[in-house]
Amino acid sequence: MTAGRSRGVLGWGLVLLAPAILSAADWTAPRTVWGHPDLQGVWTNETVTPFERPAGQQKTTISEQEAQQIAANLARRRAETDGTSPPGSVGGYNNVWLDSGTGYLPSRQTSLVVDPPDGRVPTRPSAEARRDLYKARSTESYEFMSVWDRCITRGVPGSIFPAGYNNAYRILQTPEHVAIVYEMIHDARIIPLSDTPHLSGSIRLWMGDSRGRWEGDTLVVETRNYNDRGWIASNSASRRIKGIPVSTELHVVERFTRVSEDTIQYEVTVTDPRIYTRPWTIEMPLTADPEYVLYEYACHEGNMAVELILGGARAEESAAKLDGGSDR
Repeated sequence: MTAGRSRGVLGWGLVLLAPAILSAADWTAPRTVWGHPDLQGVWTNETVTPFERPAGQQKTTISEQEAQQIAANLARRRAETDGTSPPGSVGGYNNVWLDSGTGYLPSRQTSLVVDPPDGRVPTRPSAEARRDLYKARSTESYEFMSVWDRCITRGVPGSIFPAGYNNAYRILQTPEHVAIVYEMIHDARIIPLSDTPHLSGSIRLWMGDSRGRWEGDTLVVETRNYNDRGWIASNSASRRIKGIPVSTELHVVERFTRVSEDTIQYEVTVTDPRIYTRPWTIEMPLTADPEYVLYEYACHEGNMAVELILGGARAEESAAKLDGGSDR
């Protein structure tokens, strides 16, 4: 796997029109040569804004002073622990490998989840039970392990949920398609811009079947036709949502709106009646970073994680049996 943030000069395969910018008040979104709003570039969304708000917390935003204090405390803790490795860690031994952000989002919202109003994902008890079962049995078989650990995919929209590193996305456009390359796992998602019907319901995909359209200056992408093997979120930054399954009824609507020279406002609404009691929505900005270089995320090459995790669990079981036998 690759996990570094590097700076360099990016080459572009498409010719872009320069935006007409006079001031923030009369800023106009740039257009591609064929007239669509221009979303192309490399965008990042690293943040320490919590995925959800704690149960019972009513505050929807924090003050500027609180945000500054959180950032200062975070910087101090990272400086104090840099170069150390907690028990069980196999690689995160200093902060150069991580890129989880230095503070809250500019909006200072207290959670990425903005609807329901309590900032909580409305999971069904049955979905939480499935999550807990898979966690408890994660060393029994690869089938119970994260699809990210297995180098399959982080899914849609999970691939764009902020994580501890590799929070970068390259967007490319043609008149008929939008492509998103996700740094993590190196997924490449091709979104047709057409009214072509979705695939037959008999065809189910890890990342679903997407169709895009323009509503004014907003790119709206609807995705369905998921299989039921994935997770809605696979990284620890998603907290209790990590491991919540998806069903074949999952329906995702994403909105990408370029609101300034360096910002795309991203919104996603998730509907899955088998898993949630109602739809829920996340909002967050994607920030332009033209000097960010996306390297190949070679997840499988030399990746012994699954084999070693399962092998280690079998070794522990064998040792326990031997210890038990020696007591008799």
